[in-house]
Amino acid sequence: MTDKLPFLPFALPEIGEEEIAEVVDTLRSGWVTTGPKAKRFEQAFAEFLGEPQIECVAVNSATAGLHLALEALGIGPGDEVITTTHTFTATAEVVRYMGADVVLVDIDPKTLNIAIDQIEAAITPRTKAIIPVHYGGLAVDMLTLLDIARKHGLKVVEDAAHALPTTLEKELIGTMGSNATVFSFYANKTMTTGEGGMLVTRDAELAKRARVMRLHGINRDAFDRFTAKVPSWYYEIVAPGFKYNLTDIAAALGLHQLKRLPAFQKRREQIAQRYFEALADLPLILPPQPIEGDTHSWHLYVLRLSDEAELSRDEFIERMFALGIGCSVHYVPLHQHPYWRERYGLTAERFPHSQKAYERTVTIPLYTAMTDADVERVIHAVRQSLGFA
Repeated sequence: MTDKLPFLPFALPEIGEEEIAEVVDTLRSGWVTTGPKAKRFEQAFAEFLGEPQIECVAVNSATAGLHLALEALGIGPGDEVITTTHTFTATAEVVRYMGADVVLVDIDPKTLNIAIDQIEAAITPRTKAIIPVHYGGLAVDMLTLLDIARKHGLKVVEDAAHALPTTLEKELIGTMGSNATVFSFYANKTMTTGEGGMLVTRDAELAKRARVMRLHGINRDAFDRFTAKVPSWYYEIVAPGFKYNLTDIAAALGLHQLKRLPAFQKRREQIAQRYFEALADLPLILPPQPIEGDTHSWHLYVLRLSDEAELSRDEFIERMFALGIGCSVHYVPLHQHPYWRERYGLTAERFPHSQKAYERTVTIPLYTAMTDADVERVIHAVRQSLGFA
């Protein structure tokens, strides 16, 4: 019977008619690159965060946002930036873009977030910043981390690619008091613009610098130049910038995805709670839940095979695939990749919690377009794969 059912991927965006109509309107408008809709999207995002003093800078990826934040903060050669090994390479590679060095620490085995208790030991006279990653959509203990940063005079840039709309102590990630927070709108995230991201900050100078650097170091936006009522062709290059602007086509998607985000999160939470109910009796470690009263974005639902499971993680994924269910792994940690391993002489023994998580974790499907029947298919496949059908 399974072979008659469609394959369920581990992630799939949900694009509605409103998004499609807005994109069509953009195409017909003649303004398809960064323009009025990108500005509207930035304004709508600031309103969503609920704090007028927060500035939002739309970019073409979260990687671009992280890079712009570090550049604006003056990170450079000779500096060190601390982050977790258990992340996608983008978190660390932006540090190398600046000529600075990455210092990796392990994760908390309960949350899979950065091990806060290892940060201070990793600080040296060269340390300039910390990049925490809100893994899977669960908030890092930012209050403790920010205390450490203040104590040592360090900048903090949050990698919040997974964390929209995550809260900590009922405050949205993006409003916690770090120097900058960067969100992702990649296709598998909690909302999407296809490719895209948003850098948010209370620092007006950081935002101003990011806006200049996201488009070649030009001292004024193309939108401002091309919509001026008087001849306004002249501009100046004030820095060797980048090509990181978000198009109006992408922003058109974002405008409506953002409106749907609360409903998206609610549906993700419903699916996650059904998984908790149905998988609790299996030889699995289920994902950590947020503190009561807080919101988990449920970008990912990550299972860990317990020591009692009678098969390997790879065998589990193969069995799930044979049953028509797509899975993924988040992540192959940085210390396993040749570039990072060889540059910094990293070994798995230095990161025992990340290494064990890597060997035993699997991400199962969780996306808003899943039907209740799809969710039950995943549950049945997990149970069958583990020999509990």
